Amino acid sequence: MARDNTGAEVRAAAAKIVDAVTGAGRSLDDAIAEYETSFPPADRSLLRMLGYGCIRHHWSLHGVIDRLLDRPLKKRDRIVRSLLAVGLYQLTDTRIPDHAAVSATVEAARRLQRPKHAGLMNAILRRYMRERELLAFDDEQARYDHPAWLIEILKNDWPKDWPAILAANNERAPMWLRVNRQRGGVEAYREKLAREGLEAMQLPGFDDALRLDEPVPISVLPGFDAGDVSVQDAAAQLAAPWLLDGRRGDILDACAAPGGKSAHLKEMAANSIDLTCIDVDPDRATRITDTLRRLGLDATIRVGDASKPGEAGESGAWDGILVDAPCSGTGVIRRHPDIKLLRRASDINELTRLQAAILSSCWASLAPGGRLLYVTCSVLAAENDGVVGPFLEAHSDARENDMLPNNNIRDVMRRRACGYQVLPGTAGLDGFYFACLEKVA
Repeated sequence: MARDNTGAEVRAAAAKIVDAVTGAGRSLDDAIAEYETSFPPADRSLLRMLGYGCIRHHWSLHGVIDRLLDRPLKKRDRIVRSLLAVGLYQLTDTRIPDHAAVSATVEAARRLQRPKHAGLMNAILRRYMRERELLAFDDEQARYDHPAWLIEILKNDWPKDWPAILAANNERAPMWLRVNRQRGGVEAYREKLAREGLEAMQLPGFDDALRLDEPVPISVLPGFDAGDVSVQDAAAQLAAPWLLDGRRGDILDACAAPGGKSAHLKEMAANSIDLTCIDVDPDRATRITDTLRRLGLDATIRVGDASKPGEAGESGAWDGILVDAPCSGTGVIRRHPDIKLLRRASDINELTRLQAAILSSCWASLAPGGRLLYVTCSVLAAENDGVVGPFLEAHSDARENDMLPNNNIRDVMRRRACGYQVLPGTAGLDGFYFACLEKVA
């Protein structure tokens, strides 16, 4: 594709991406992947910024659109509404000059075969530029850019913290790395980054983690293809040391795809553990293989449903089990803002039933004296201590080990009725829940 100096093609593609998520229920990453290969790298970055920004700020952008339209658009003009969101996002949250944003977005209407809407596009965007200081929202969805159902749950679960959680969810996530300790330590890799002009910081208590000052493509990371480093949020990096803590023997990663936590287990313990990874999705199980191969690690990988009795293994098969349970993903919204649009309140009950089934099935496969670490990337109590608490009450052979893997992480942890929660944005971390359970011998 010849490069379009106005960027109209990029705006048109961004509108298609936004429409695919808001109108067709597709995941944001899948929608971006469909269109970004048509553009050179510089334009891909802009495309991703526009797509993520419009989904991240969906409610406030569409609140503005509703205020500025004299009459609603017809259903068949849904793509026009998405393009209006793309245009407004450039004016509200980017450094793109206003005149360039308006002209490129107006031209994009023509590229979308909607030339009759070019005038409307120009009028709405210019009206916003004149009246932006007068626009305010009483509606909480528009003010906080979250669906009402999620705002209400967070108010109930986190009465003092819910505004900070919502604010953190609307920020752009930092880029955290996990250094492969088998290929050298964090300090050595930090020096490699510095030689490439990349700055990074460490966080006490997160022994393999580095946070880049600015995100970069993985192709820029020294030694990535050789397995020296992986991309993984630092909070997710707590799972392996928390489960292992000197533990050896047969270890199961029960919901393992795409394999980041599995790889960390092997990087830490090497040949002192025999690791088995299972996942219910054959395609996702293949991603575990790819992850381990790049890092030069080995494990037994199979397809299985950890929620079904016996699928996780025979009774007493495992010395340690990691249950990284399927969840709402409400702790990683800043990385996946489409969660706010694609997830429904009705999903939570179904998820908690699945989580309880996985926990029960895996517990039956844990050896006496063994350890199970229950993990979610959710901040909802129903999926966290709401699952673990009833499980502990129902199993006399289960007890919680409430010791943290190291004292340096105490400041980022919130103690719950059982287990610990990291809230999104705390020390630059994603939101994760951890509960460490041990089977009484």
